Amino acid sequence: MPDSPCSDPIRHEGAVVIGGGPAGLMAAETLAAQGFAVHLYDAMPSLGRKFLMAGKGGMNITHSESADAFVRRYGARADRIGPMLEALSPDRLRAWVHALGIDTFVGSSGRVFPTDMKAAPLLRAWLHRLRESGVRIHTRHRWIGFGQSSDGWHVLRLAAREGEVEVAARAVVLALGGGSWARLGSDGAWLPILAARGVDVAPLRPANCGFDVEWSELFRVRHAGDPVKPVALGVTALDGTVWQRQGEFVISESGIEGSLVYALSAPIRDLIDAHGHATVTLDLAPGRSVENVAAEVARPRGSRSVSSHLQSRLGITGVKATLLREVLDKDAMHDPAALAAAIKALPLRLVRARPIDEVISSAGGVRFEAMDDRLMLSAMPGVFCAGEMLDWEAPTGGYLLTACFASGQVAGAGAAQYLRT
Repeated sequence: MPDSPCSDPIRHEGAVVIGGGPAGLMAAETLAAQGFAVHLYDAMPSLGRKFLMAGKGGMNITHSESADAFVRRYGARADRIGPMLEALSPDRLRAWVHALGIDTFVGSSGRVFPTDMKAAPLLRAWLHRLRESGVRIHTRHRWIGFGQSSDGWHVLRLAAREGEVEVAARAVVLALGGGSWARLGSDGAWLPILAARGVDVAPLRPANCGFDVEWSELFRVRHAGDPVKPVALGVTALDGTVWQRQGEFVISESGIEGSLVYALSAPIRDLIDAHGHATVTLDLAPGRSVENVAAEVARPRGSRSVSSHLQSRLGITGVKATLLREVLDKDAMHDPAALAAAIKALPLRLVRARPIDEVISSAGGVRFEAMDDRLMLSAMPGVFCAGEMLDWEAPTGGYLLTACFASGQVAGAGAAQYLRT
């Protein structure tokens, strides 16, 4: 059961952590391990709600690929995330999970999962260990801003069931999440609060998201929910980099979504932000060369329809065949050269990212330039930030969670160091 919430303003000699997700819990554990009293506050009735939701499809903790490849997943922020991973690498993270009594395994894709594929046992074991180490947990306490701070103490205003309360501490770790899945506690409400205090923040944007396509009504009714596989998705980013990945995605009521789309969502989103739309290409026959496809399409089809011809020569049927008809006009469908080119690079116009509240994660947040290497805010000495509220993004596959854990450890260690000065 969660600890009882406090009813009176209190001054904590140790540290306060705001946020009960992976980053906040790791910061609390790091502080407690160094002998500091820790009070953790969270807005929700229970902790780790987004963590548990993410684990419903199988708790992907981290990834087993090489260190260099792993760090590159963080794109423009690899130089800041990389040093954090040196202290809590994927291997060390697996060892940490094992110490909680949870076994792990590496899946065929290289992703790392708990043996039972569930998040709840891990979270329960972790919370038990935190309480045993003395961490005090206060649920239903929503952070709403700062009070009047003085003499090196930071006053935090919290909305609780009994009304607003204030707590004060010399060191504070904020681990408030990004802007996705607000119903689970990550609503981005902290961003204007920090901006008003002179903290450099970037607007929150969707990441690992689906995109809207202006489907015809016939296509939407016929194919919403259908997977498209195998297929390769390509996009040319704003800087001219050409990205292409093979996998599968799903036709949705509004557009496209799924793991392949999420993997390239950052450059697609940036194109839409810059131009109002993005054009991606679909290779509907990724196992065949351009020359092979052109030769097969050009073969005489006799009395057969174009659809029958594509099915017999290239195995293109179902949603793939309908996608061609959705994008191409009648003349192109009957022009072998144009049809073959479209099969290898079908242009698809994406008009917007899905709303941030329904996507897997968010980009933007507290810029690394606003913090030192310990993740302490330059504008607010003694206040540290961790997790998804930092300005970084990564694809799914364990990279999001690993960086949240690692940044929580860095912020917790930084707060401990600050308290010792």
